[in-house]
Amino acid sequence: MADSKHLERVADSLLRIEIELREIDAWSAEPPAPEALQSTQPFCIDTLDFTQWLQFVFLHRMKILVESGQPLPAVSGMAPMAEEHFRGREQAGRGLVRALEEMDRLLSR
Repeated sequence: MADSKHLERVADSLLRIEIELREIDAWSAEPPAPEALQSTQPFCIDTLDFTQWLQFVFLHRMKILVESGQPLPAVSGMAPMAEEHFRGREQAGRGLVRALEEMDRLLSR
């Protein structure tokens, strides 16, 4: 069980990730089709864009865990996925990568 200070830092980090997604105009008001969320592939790579996965899978699930005080994942490697996603794209995701690096550190402590 995570202590309250750690949960607070994780909650702040979730908010930073959401802000970064909004900053780069990657936040969607419309959720993907329910079938897209049923993917068995890591990061729903076959059905969702990485930023959609962040918003509709990762952030959604993490908020539930934080709010209910359930155990958090012990390992996270999202920053490298974000770097790969933004490599060669016009859309700069440096702030999002930094926010994900922070989350990776918090979850892997």
